[in-house]
Amino acid sequence: MKKRTFTKLSMSIAGALMTVNGGALLAANPMVGGAAMLPTKDIIDNAVNSKDHTTLVAAVKAAGLVDTLKGAGPFTVFAPTNAAFAKLPAGTVDTLLKPENKAQLTGILTYHVVAGRLAATDIAADAAAHGGKATLTTVQGERLTAWKDSGGAWYLTDAKGGKSKITIADVVQSNGVIHVVDTVLMP
Repeated sequence: MKKRTFTKLSMSIAGALMTVNGGALLAANPMVGGAAMLPTKDIIDNAVNSKDHTTLVAAVKAAGLVDTLKGAGPFTVFAPTNAAFAKLPAGTVDTLLKPENKAQLTGILTYHVVAGRLAATDIAADAAAHGGKATLTTVQGERLTAWKDSGGAWYLTDAKGGKSKITIADVVQSNGVIHVVDTVLMP
């Protein structure tokens, strides 16, 4: 009986862990938008299941970035929630989703993407090595600054001085990692 209990416990623990990047063990992904985020799925296939990211998914589709974010990557995506998009001035999202504004929308979305797989520990290590701030170059070409406040929360500052809090970190994807943010970043 003890062996069976131990086996069940071992299987439960194994099920709660996943192997990523050559054997490093990480805790299971957090839920996002009420949905499980599966590390075997790519950024798009997970994002479409999050009820908190429907605006982001619509924007990615309108910008023609679906195939890119389904690609091999790896990518680090700072994913604004629906509430983040709702903070923008009235009518901004509708205007950005129009075909004639595709270039502007693409610029904003790619400003939320960094090439490579940057876990929270990578960002923290970079910040520690650079006086408390990590400078991240986005796919769009401009920079974001990552920093931690006195309460331990991590933020990003955009090119215009706006800040966005990382609310859920380290959502591992097959082609990168997502960090959920509470404000849309502006290049």
